[in-house]
Amino acid sequence: MSNIKYNKMNVEIIGTWAGLVWEALNASGMLTMKGLKKATKLKEKEIYAALGWLGREGKVVITETESDIEVVLC
Repeated sequence: MSNIKYNKMNVEIIGTWAGLVWEALNASGMLTMKGLKKATKLKEKEIYAALGWLGREGKVVITETESDIEVVLC
């Protein structure tokens, strides 16, 4: 066994992150990844997990631009 410590991501915590992202988007309309980080205080990988959750539920539209990612609620 290695001594590497892993942080578990479970359904409950990802759902909580998805709620934070949804609330930020609901308040702002559209946010970039940078805006989501600032609004939610989540790490980038946590935001991506949350966006996967919301995307699977059909609640967001994600658009890649030249410099960032833009996210809008459906």
